[in-house]
Amino acid sequence: MIANNDIIIVGQQPWDIEIGSNCKNIALEFSKSNRVLYVNPPLDRISLLRDRKDDRIKKRLSIIKGKNAGLVKIQDNLWNLYPDCMIESINWIKLDAVYDLLNKINNKRLAASIQKASNTLELKDVILFNDGDMFRSFYMDELLKHQLSVYYSRDYLLATDYYKYHGQKLEPLLIRKSSLCVANSTYLAEYCKKYNPHSFYVGQGCDQLFSANLDPAHVPEDIKNIKGPIIGYVGVLYTSRLDIEILSLIAKSNSEWQLVLIGPEDKQFIESELHQLKNVHFLGAKPPEQLADYINAFDVCINPQILNELTIGNYPRKVDEYLSVGKPVVATKTVAMEVFKEVVSLAGSKEEYPELIARILNEETPDKKIKRQAFAATHTWGNSVNEIYKAINIVAQKN
Repeated sequence: MIANNDIIIVGQQPWDIEIGSNCKNIALEFSKSNRVLYVNPPLDRISLLRDRKDDRIKKRLSIIKGKNAGLVKIQDNLWNLYPDCMIESINWIKLDAVYDLLNKINNKRLAASIQKASNTLELKDVILFNDGDMFRSFYMDELLKHQLSVYYSRDYLLATDYYKYHGQKLEPLLIRKSSLCVANSTYLAEYCKKYNPHSFYVGQGCDQLFSANLDPAHVPEDIKNIKGPIIGYVGVLYTSRLDIEILSLIAKSNSEWQLVLIGPEDKQFIESELHQLKNVHFLGAKPPEQLADYINAFDVCINPQILNELTIGNYPRKVDEYLSVGKPVVATKTVAMEVFKEVVSLAGSKEEYPELIARILNEETPDKKIKRQAFAATHTWGNSVNEIYKAINIVAQKN
């Protein structure tokens, strides 16, 4: 446990983001025993030009103009900062020397805004926690007063076009100069360890909203009349993350199985042969509060992840959500999935998916459901943050 410290969090996601956020969950846990300043990413020039009618952009612009306060108290021990500065959009610049110069200017603008808020709150002995913000916060180690810096890796960002060019140089440098690194998957922990020996796997929490919101007696209308064993998936249906061949193989291997897919589709999914198969059902995106009821209607849950740089190191949050409802799961075998091997059936090939699904349908027992729910219950944000505290203490004692 770390208590009575001051923590500044910089990262990729603002507090007013509409989707779930690891870093917000971590901030809430930190604030139970420490004072926390959560810094939103600053407004950048392109976002202003592109989205100036957006209410969130208007709010940030009013703060920059001094019309509204940028420091907002969320709850006891937790403040959110809307930086009173604008940074330039420079990711398109390929000349390293020019990019580095402008990036340092951006960093200085942001650091000045953060330091002003830090002085207002009288923060001392600060722990700087960086949620993968490898560009805008690259120089924060040098620009902000702090006792220790933590780099948090939860996605392999270098696989995305935005981060790939400059990130290949900057992220390893940032990992190296941080006091320590923590990662939500074993794959990402090993990646960080290449550049910083003080790198730790800290797992991840699951909000447990799926089990908490579950109404065992309620079956959604659009799934109620689907007869036969239901093999289900909940999440985005994007070919950058999911293997369509696995889904087709599952549907074609047994005509009695009903493959139910819930989530928004990309163009490739919309045009795929899956829409021509009679035992495949696309139910569209659903509100988060309804997902537990859909998962509870599944007989087997799947995570047919495609293996690429973007996905191979990701922590599979949806698997925790499936398990919290007690459902059996078949998932693609990856290094990150190894921590689930006692409660999840891991497929090392496409062909193993139908085999493992058939085995589960024949061998399911109430005891296995209890075991899965107990496992998911250990993946709390409290436990994950305690692992972060342990990592910080180990490094602090060495120094």
